[in-house]
Amino acid sequence: MKMSSGLMGRRLLGLAVAGMALVSGGTAFGQQPKPWEITLQEAATPVMENIISFHNLLLVIITLITLFVLALLVIVVVKFNARANPVPSRTTHHTLIEVAWTLIPVLILVGIAVPSFRLLFQQLDVPKADLTVKVTGKQWYWSYAYPDNGKFEFDSLMAQDKQPRLLGVDNEMVVPVNKVIRVQTTGADVIHAFAVPSFGIKIDSIPGRLNETWFKATKTGMYYGQCSELCGKDHAFMPIAVKVVSDQEFAEWVEAAKKKYATNPANTYASAGQAAQ
Repeated sequence: MKMSSGLMGRRLLGLAVAGMALVSGGTAFGQQPKPWEITLQEAATPVMENIISFHNLLLVIITLITLFVLALLVIVVVKFNARANPVPSRTTHHTLIEVAWTLIPVLILVGIAVPSFRLLFQQLDVPKADLTVKVTGKQWYWSYAYPDNGKFEFDSLMAQDKQPRLLGVDNEMVVPVNKVIRVQTTGADVIHAFAVPSFGIKIDSIPGRLNETWFKATKTGMYYGQCSELCGKDHAFMPIAVKVVSDQEFAEWVEAAKKKYATNPANTYASAGQAAQ
């Protein structure tokens, strides 16, 4: 069967657009790792924006230090070899140099410490929350509870038939945009770690202990993370999917979730696992 040139052109254009979406990080599927990515994921919270700024500052500092040390090594090799300098200097002390190589590193470290402590304080000082979500790590899936919105709870497992591969889940964690979300997390069996790179959060989920962190997503969309603690044989198949929506969409989702999880309050591993197949 022959294909018209117009139809062929449209199909090729469609394939090219799909390929560009995948190469650009799968825009259709939200924030996720990109092929050959060497930078941090795009920021979706103020904390992550400051993490990226601090990272870029450190990159400049360590690059300048590396180039400076390289230049010193080249000078030493060229100027102080036996052929160029047959009579070596017998100087053993130089007050100015000794003060400089002590004072300059101290000033550099102080300059790094100031934004570092500011960032740590921002991460650890949880502001007044608009919404609390309790996250429980289990082998090998996540459970989400919304104590502020009717105390319903559901499980979230990796879905085999959803994109992106190894990151799509059957039930996403849903939160409103531009709201302070307190995440309280614990482990039901072993140590897990709740991490979403675009939000700049990563915190251990430890059995018998309740840890907490926070984020304020400034853009709607889907954001992906994974368990970041070696928790067993299916550690690599324990994704996190957070859907950030408008206030109205969140209110509608809460009402639907109350009904859905009231009839099936324990969206158990077995039932959710069958749905994900």
